[in-house]
Amino acid sequence: MLTSRQEKILQLIVDEYVKSVNPVGSKLICDELNCSSATVRNDMSILEDLGYLEKTHVSSGRIPSEMGYRYYVDNLMEPKKMNGDDLLKLQLIFNNNKLDMPDVIKKSLAIISELTDYTSVVLGSKSNENKLQKVEVLPLVDSKLLAIIVTDKGHVEHKNISISGVCIEEVQKTVELINKLLIGTPIDEINKKLEFEVKPIINQYVMQHEIIYNAFYNVFSDIVSKNDMSFVGKTNILNQPEFNNVEKIKNLLNKFEDSSLFESVEEDDNDINIYIGKESKLDDDVTVIKTKYKTNTDEGTIAVIGPKRMEYDRVVSLLGYIKEHLK
Repeated sequence: MLTSRQEKILQLIVDEYVKSVNPVGSKLICDELNCSSATVRNDMSILEDLGYLEKTHVSSGRIPSEMGYRYYVDNLMEPKKMNGDDLLKLQLIFNNNKLDMPDVIKKSLAIISELTDYTSVVLGSKSNENKLQKVEVLPLVDSKLLAIIVTDKGHVEHKNISISGVCIEEVQKTVELINKLLIGTPIDEINKKLEFEVKPIINQYVMQHEIIYNAFYNVFSDIVSKNDMSFVGKTNILNQPEFNNVEKIKNLLNKFEDSSLFESVEEDDNDINIYIGKESKLDDDVTVIKTKYKTNTDEGTIAVIGPKRMEYDRVVSLLGYIKEHLK
């Protein structure tokens, strides 16, 4: 158990290192706490022995360890009160009635990325969490159709289909059959039901059934395989000094493409969750702060990715504001 002075020293070192990116020496701590340098150095040495601080080189300054950041987040940090400029920028997004919900989410995350120089990401609902509500088709030009797939959570997908030599009436019959048999089916189970329930009987209703069936099978395959993950300020994190190594940058950007890494860490539905370093499963120098959001028509996850040396208190406040107002 840390003493109150040791906790204060750890908090000061975290706050200063986040701002300066330089190891923190005893002089700054002495000035803040009005303690002797011997007392401060002794407490810093104890914090280092306990694993909360690290020395980067021969300098007497210290930086927080992963364990130190975790203690700070769990025991010392309080969400930072949002300043007027940050608040105003987000209010303008949420008060804009012309924006639909996906745009509100992305634009509010863009504000966070702009304010912090970190990367933001939104993950929509997984395909197994969406059930088919209806399918519609609209004729376009040159044998092209627009297939509209709507789920029970209000998610809408538009897919272009190119079918030559097929009349729209035949397509409409197929759509009626799909809606009759498949409404209420989880999206990731649609193709299985198409194969075993629709394919054996479609020839009874539709003359050019093979071409149309294959087109819709491909539409649903695309939706299931689609990576419903959007980044905002994807390269912002690379502006941080921790990421000035080419191999490190390549490795991190490659991991950004793998949505399973973000989904594999389960967050509490009602909380903002912080994953530091190794906990993030992305990179030892990265922190991921993520939370679930829920609206009347959709749910998913929003997250901010930054260095371990992150403005935790500010990011938690910003994400908290967005989460609350999305309700």
